[in-house]
Amino acid sequence: MPPKKKNSSSLLSRAHPDTGVTAEVRIGDCREQLAKFEGVRTSSVDLVFADPPFNWDRDYDRHETGNAWDDSSMSREQYLDFTTDWLDLCVDSLADHGSMWVNIPDDSAAEIVVHLKKRGMHMVNWCIWHYRFGQNTKGRFINSKVHALYFCKDPKNRTWNPDPVLEESDRRTIYGDKRTESKRDGMPAGMRVPMDVWYGQYFGRIQGNNKERRPKHDNQLPELYLHRVIACSSNPGDLVLDPFLGSGTTGVVAHAMGRRFIATEYSKENAEMAFERIASGPVRELGALRGGSTAIHPKRAHTQLAR
Repeated sequence: MPPKKKNSSSLLSRAHPDTGVTAEVRIGDCREQLAKFEGVRTSSVDLVFADPPFNWDRDYDRHETGNAWDDSSMSREQYLDFTTDWLDLCVDSLADHGSMWVNIPDDSAAEIVVHLKKRGMHMVNWCIWHYRFGQNTKGRFINSKVHALYFCKDPKNRTWNPDPVLEESDRRTIYGDKRTESKRDGMPAGMRVPMDVWYGQYFGRIQGNNKERRPKHDNQLPELYLHRVIACSSNPGDLVLDPFLGSGTTGVVAHAMGRRFIATEYSKENAEMAFERIASGPVRELGALRGGSTAIHPKRAHTQLAR
């Protein structure tokens, strides 16, 4: 069965010195700790972002304490039971206008989608986080993506803020199409909502000498990935929940963006290091890519499409 050693519960808490929004982290199994947050008990969470253990035998105990999550101890059946348990807790925590994102690889994405639909959640997008540095293999195609599953409780009453995440359209950057400069869909000239495959500058895996990389953790998401999720799916002052704090990126970004933040983390040592990151703030300039381009082809010589 899962953990090697049960952790005693404790709470880490701080208020942002400028905005006053709070960040709180409870240490222990999320299935036991989430209900201790008032926002969870009262179904007041505006946004959930979850990047759970994948059951891939990842090393979450680089502090070598013996107290971290054991990512190899569950059978497939046990792992799926664990998954539905935490999913249900997160779904029940959401406010009526709330949204939920799950970052998950191929082998469990379908099961999560089916379960969330059974729970009455509505799929908004099945996004893909694409990276160019997958683990090499010769026996099959190399993995170069993770699924970013975007669900909401009420599709007619969800928080949706496209403006902070807009990017230049290919019609402007590649084709020079003048029609995109006088759009009729309410978007600014030459701009679009990002596509559902996410890639580009600062969207790669956090590894090697990447300046975002936090020591003693082998599974870290890019800050701008979380910025996109939090910016489009919540507002300043909203309550953001992450049931698997890990390296702390969700908390770093949410806290810096003026959101109230609550989280659980099984490992005391990982939680304390993540909390230091939350206090220090993001490495990247959040929103730095707004208005930029993710075009993968150079501008064409003919700058106007044939009509």
